[in-house]
Amino acid sequence: MGRAEGRRRNLSCPTDVSMNTNFKEDITMSLNKKSVDDINVKGLRVLCRCDFNVPLKEGKITDENRLVAALPTIKKLIADGGKVILCSHLGKPKGEPKPELSLAPVAARMTELLGQEVKFAADPEVVGPNAKAAVDAMKDGDVILLENTRYRAEETKNGEAFSKDLASLCDVFVNDAFGTAHRAHCSNVGVAQLVDTAVVGYLMQKEIDFLGNAVENPVRPFVAILGGAKVADKLNVISNLLEKCDTLIIGGGMAYTFLKAQGYEIGNSLVDDSKLDYCKSMVEKAEKLGRKLLLPVDSVTIAAFPNPIDAPVEVENYDVADMPADREGCDIGPKTAELYAEAVKSAKTVVWNGPMGVFENPTLAAGTIAVAKALAETDATTIIGGGDSAAAVNQLGFGDKMSHISTGGGASLEFLEGKELPGVSAANDK
Repeated sequence: MGRAEGRRRNLSCPTDVSMNTNFKEDITMSLNKKSVDDINVKGLRVLCRCDFNVPLKEGKITDENRLVAALPTIKKLIADGGKVILCSHLGKPKGEPKPELSLAPVAARMTELLGQEVKFAADPEVVGPNAKAAVDAMKDGDVILLENTRYRAEETKNGEAFSKDLASLCDVFVNDAFGTAHRAHCSNVGVAQLVDTAVVGYLMQKEIDFLGNAVENPVRPFVAILGGAKVADKLNVISNLLEKCDTLIIGGGMAYTFLKAQGYEIGNSLVDDSKLDYCKSMVEKAEKLGRKLLLPVDSVTIAAFPNPIDAPVEVENYDVADMPADREGCDIGPKTAELYAEAVKSAKTVVWNGPMGVFENPTLAAGTIAVAKALAETDATTIIGGGDSAAAVNQLGFGDKMSHISTGGGASLEFLEGKELPGVSAANDK
């Protein structure tokens, strides 16, 4: 998850962005999509792409959050009298049927959660005789679940044959799987292009409303917090957010590449030497645009990385100017945590992606906890951008205090980069 994560130093750029900035942008039309509230599905066959990519252990679902999150859209379609055909991928079967990645356990659990039968169509080719017969026999309000869409090799290549198979089952397509929205696959893009009516579900709509519009049209001051291990993973995000936000906070392992670029000793901390010039250019960009860019001012350090990752570990705190050459920074220090918490207090919109340290280790989670706590206590709109930061917020018990926790990891990042997501674009515009 979060590997060696970083501290920060107040590289507060001299020019503050005024509250009355005029660089607000209009919400792009591409985010104004038709949703399940804009259509009438009574008597129609509705293919609903969900994100049922849940963890399984010995055939049992160990975390059903994604199933629960899908319920509002599914219940809406049932209540409106649609014939609801659910589909999803699960894991990476790589184009062949693998019994351990079958969606059969999901059908069983969804039957319990919905309080009505979710008939499972067990076709290795996904759209086969079982699926076709089940769809033909459907009455209004019935629900079936197709087999794992990635049993078909064409799924991840957006192959025409599988897209046509899926389209043959339905009159209407609903996409409610944000986690795959940054990919053009058969079950989210290919099928959408072959039906007249393609809309988004409630989960997708919420992601567009919060994540998309927070970046494109934020209530200011807008503070963005980026953490995680690698600068390389967030290159475009850093650059894009600097153009949109008032303050950009950097933590996690990626902070050390920024600190080294500023001439600091970083010891054995995680670093990407190939990105030093990039980090310098981002600091210059922040100054030029008049944005605040905050980096760690102190660091929690260790002598050696814990193995296993959550093993007890002894730590020493150092200001970034005093980091010993034989220590590794693995969390932001207490001064940095205070600095970052203070920066969040006056914000009206906060987007956070990536932990501040190796949060999987209790001793190295303090920085991430401090930031989560600061977000929980602010009255700003707080948006957690999926992946490790979502896991951290939930594991640390702050999940219910956030305005929105994104269900997508890679999709969230690409939204923050300002990229158009194929799964969103494919839906009908209002």
